[in-house]
Amino acid sequence: MRTVRFGVIGCGLMGREFASAAARWCHLLHTEARPEIVAVSNRRSPAFDWFRQHFPAIGQYAQDYRDLLANAAVEAVYVAVPHHFHQEVCCAAIQAGKHVMAEKPVGIDLAAHLAIAECAAQHPGIFVRCASQFMFFPAVQRIAALLERRAFGRVLEVNAGFLHTSDLDPNKPINWKRIVEFNGQYGVLGDLGMHVCAVPFRAGWEPRNVRAVLSNIVPQRPDGHGAQVPCDTWDNATLLCEGCDPATGESFPMTFKMQRIAPGEKNTWYLEILGTRTSVRFSTRDPKRLELLEYAGGEPVWGQVQTGYETAFQTVSGAIFEFGFSDAILQMWAAFLHELVTGQPPARFAGCVTLDEVTRSHHLFTAALASHANQSVEPVCQDRA
Repeated sequence: MRTVRFGVIGCGLMGREFASAAARWCHLLHTEARPEIVAVSNRRSPAFDWFRQHFPAIGQYAQDYRDLLANAAVEAVYVAVPHHFHQEVCCAAIQAGKHVMAEKPVGIDLAAHLAIAECAAQHPGIFVRCASQFMFFPAVQRIAALLERRAFGRVLEVNAGFLHTSDLDPNKPINWKRIVEFNGQYGVLGDLGMHVCAVPFRAGWEPRNVRAVLSNIVPQRPDGHGAQVPCDTWDNATLLCEGCDPATGESFPMTFKMQRIAPGEKNTWYLEILGTRTSVRFSTRDPKRLELLEYAGGEPVWGQVQTGYETAFQTVSGAIFEFGFSDAILQMWAAFLHELVTGQPPARFAGCVTLDEVTRSHHLFTAALASHANQSVEPVCQDRA
């Protein structure tokens, strides 16, 4: 098994999630490669404490990410930094010859993302992907199998969303995701949107246009020092698109919903596909349940399937057991390493989000900003470059 030596740039929540996944690599069976974290970088050194405590083999702690990129031992990097750093850090990593897994949205805006995509195009030997784990839930893998055999018939409607309740409390202190300077004009679109778009985009469904309604629900928040400061990013977003199935040319309504203020929700990702022959519903609120309607005439009746630990990359867990968030993270990283080493994913829906898919999301989110500002239906650019 090949070992790929990683540097982690950004030692926050997701940086620790990757490190935890790397420590659990023995949970996977028959993998082509394994990650080894050899360097970490963070602007503030207290973030190193957790890594030092749990990963004594890490050989480099750098406050300047450029020192990490200069480390010849590092083959690949995980870029888990605030959005306004994405262009600078991703391009520097690619130019330094490091493979890249980047947090969404891979660029604070369309211009920044296109600069990253152009840099990657100029370095075709460098493997670049975007982090998004929900495709790897077993129920979604079952939906993927239905998509592969075109079991839905004519697609009637697609609804996808990601709902938090993390910002419902108006007294929650502000952080960088609530400030346009660091998170960008997209707001919640940049933070949660790629997760919502990933499966529809992988299915090939193109949004031709969009009517967006964006909400800034809490315009001020405490700064943690006794003052109130502007909270100027969009908290919630609903996007109604005219989707198109390129296989048939038929159009259908496609709704994407992203909310940081969704009362009663903890961390809920959902997907609904309605078709003339088959329909499905799945939500991480009940991660074992897949709702399924297969219509062959007569009374259309929804049924329920209990999914278990049925994964794209086999693990030591038996198929009867439950699957969760950290398991999806592990599967996502297994997909990244597999494609990096072999050159292709084991299946269409068992690969990480591509730069092409991220570009499509940026075109959609840019059109959504214009739609909300103009109260209009805006066309969504289909260019990939």
